[in-house]
Amino acid sequence: MNKKTAMTKTPAPDLMSRKIFVRAALGGVGVCYAAAMGYPVYRYLASPVERAQNAVAVTQVTLKDAQKLGPGTSLMFKFGSKPALLIHHADDTWVALNAVCSHLGCTVEYEPAQNRIHCACHGGVYDSNTGANVSGPPPRPLKRYNTKVTADGVVVSQV
Repeated sequence: MNKKTAMTKTPAPDLMSRKIFVRAALGGVGVCYAAAMGYPVYRYLASPVERAQNAVAVTQVTLKDAQKLGPGTSLMFKFGSKPALLIHHADDTWVALNAVCSHLGCTVEYEPAQNRIHCACHGGVYDSNTGANVSGPPPRPLKRYNTKVTADGVVVSQV
């Protein structure tokens, strides 16, 4: 054997390592792509199970020191797993409402200057005293909760 034949028969070690690197890199990219495509499917299929496990029947929430809210202000809080809104009106009345818009499920907010509840997603407006849908696309009013002011806080319960 001469030197030329011996050189062509064995591949160079750096060419083999490049080939292995490219295969490993493409395999890694493939795994990442499959995970990115599979995760939303998993979340879609698993969400009803998670909701059923997390659905604890909450009937009452006590908001500590909420009675100290000034008139014309509001407080966002969780009623179970959903956001809710406690409003202390200027006439010293208290209202607690579900803070999820009945149109597409966006979170609503209290606007004290206009004395209204507004959904910024699509411009829905609710009455801040009753939760009734006043204008915009919301098809139903906000759910209203009972409120009771105590020395320790405000007790919010289901109707």
